[in-house]
Amino acid sequence: MRSIWNGNISFGLVSIPIKIYPATEDHSISFRQIHTRDGGRIRYRKVCELEDSPVESSEIGRAYEDADGALVPITDEDLAALPLPTTHTLEIEAFISAAEIDPLQMGDAYYLGTTGAAGAKPYTLLREALKRSEKVAIAKYAHRGRERLGMLRVVGDTIALHRLLWPDEVREPAGVAPKERVTVKPAELDLADTLMETLGEVDLSDLHDEYHEALEELVAAKVSGATPTAEPGERPAGAQVVDLMAALKESVRSAKEARGEGAGEGGEAAEAPEGEAEEEGEATVHELRGRKKAPAKKAASAKKAPAAAKRGGTKTAKAAKSAEEPAGKKQAGTKKAAAKKATAKKQTGKRGTRTAS
Repeated sequence: MRSIWNGNISFGLVSIPIKIYPATEDHSISFRQIHTRDGGRIRYRKVCELEDSPVESSEIGRAYEDADGALVPITDEDLAALPLPTTHTLEIEAFISAAEIDPLQMGDAYYLGTTGAAGAKPYTLLREALKRSEKVAIAKYAHRGRERLGMLRVVGDTIALHRLLWPDEVREPAGVAPKERVTVKPAELDLADTLMETLGEVDLSDLHDEYHEALEELVAAKVSGATPTAEPGERPAGAQVVDLMAALKESVRSAKEARGEGAGEGGEAAEAPEGEAEEEGEATVHELRGRKKAPAKKAASAKKAPAAAKRGGTKTAKAAKSAEEPAGKKQAGTKKAAAKKATAKKQTGKRGTRTAS
């Protein structure tokens, strides 16, 4: 691995000779520009405007252009003479918690290695001190013509350097957030939590660049003279403005199906209080990739079933009540008739006794 910077880490009075190595690499496939009519290569040449002729890289320097357009040459000697202690030194300024670093400031990553046996002991000392303190070091260093801010942290047995943007290089997000005033209901947050839990966590090492793989297959087919056989990828369905609660429930159900889980509990676990789900609350939602959409009819029939059962139960109760009422009246009528008959018989007996006497 080729180093891109040589210098020292200044840790108080301790000096650690180091080299900086790139910690990341780009796997992108590079393309060349061609003339589509004849396939000729398009090249860019560095030409001197005064001589109107190409210039070799060894003859090219740097200059500052002022407001009037005049060019002021700046040489490597001029830069080396700048009164900066960070020209060849990575100067540690402080030690802070990594949580204090705004991720927006994070830039390129590098590994720091020692330049010889003499640097092994102080390098290890700094590494172990960072480990034990559970902090990161903030440092300044000069690279590519400017002073930069960096963060040192431990990665395995190595000290890594992350380039940081200066605080004034991070823009304020003014005017980016939605201007509309929106109220998020607790039930909606509950469903969002359910969706997050259903999607779960992921091991980043399991993720890979599918576009890069497809592009490699396309290039290999072209090189071999074969006709590319790759099928076009699925285009996402158009955005639909739907009820936010319904979209969240559908997302939970689709996520559970994708993970091979049942869709029963997740989609219905965080029901909104009665009357809230149908209120205003719209969202633009795309169907989840590779996941089937739930049939709307089935969901609708499921909602209608309790109501139908309720109506059916009411009708049955009424029918039973109406069936009971005539029976009760009939029994009451029978008792009355028997009482009247007994009274009439009694009165007849009395009249017969009187007649006999």
